[in-house]
Amino acid sequence: MQDPAQEPEKFAVLRRAQRVWAISPVHGDMMRLRALHAFIEPLFEPGDRIVYLGGYLGRGPDVAGTVDELIAFRRQIIARPGMFAYDVVYLRGQQEEMWSKLLQLQFAPNPKEVLPWMLQHGVGATITAYGGDPHQGIIHCREGAMAITRWTNSLRAAMQAKPGHAALMSTTRRAAYTDDQGLLFVHAGLDPERPLSAQGDSLWWGSPGFAQLNHPYGEFLRVVRGYDHAHQGPSAGPFTLTIDGGCGYGGKALAALIDPKGELLNLVEA
Repeated sequence: MQDPAQEPEKFAVLRRAQRVWAISPVHGDMMRLRALHAFIEPLFEPGDRIVYLGGYLGRGPDVAGTVDELIAFRRQIIARPGMFAYDVVYLRGQQEEMWSKLLQLQFAPNPKEVLPWMLQHGVGATITAYGGDPHQGIIHCREGAMAITRWTNSLRAAMQAKPGHAALMSTTRRAAYTDDQGLLFVHAGLDPERPLSAQGDSLWWGSPGFAQLNHPYGEFLRVVRGYDHAHQGPSAGPFTLTIDGGCGYGGKALAALIDPKGELLNLVEA
């Protein structure tokens, strides 16, 4: 049997899920996320669960507003009878991973190379959202570890000053799965040759093997991911489901309603 690694700080378990709403990356596009929430709210039924598939930060016009929207909708949903905090799950995506690493940039062996690479991959919008200046970050990288530390500390303090933001980032998980091990949710993919407990960066950076997955991954009936590096839109294979509308790259945000056997019941775009 697939061993999904009993590590609650890394992997979330969706208990007694009758249906799961899987939300694609929105990359700082608060208005599209709010539109998805407005659609889901009246259709949300007892036994429904929500998994956000990572990619809340970066790229878009309102990163801070996006996190505010995530917090507000979670509060609204878990206030319903029979709902618990663990029924709403946030996965860590590549943007969240980059942000975490950026806040420790002073420890990187080559920050003058790392920060420009992060900026090319969209982290600049998150820096700006928390009051930072990406160009100043480049300058601080030339000035040394102390200057970088002051800069990253100011970004961390700005995030902590926004109610719930730091707490939400601390709850992100590498993957989520239903308690019957029917469905596995990841951000960008996985390495089919490794067990879940041994998955590393492939969870947020993806793996070429995901698209060619032609057999069950362990006991899971279907693996659902939210980010496709090729941005080819939503797609389904015999054992996989991709929920990516390209939000943040000129596309739309998606919400998929999935039953416990992995069948797609509804797909909404905003």
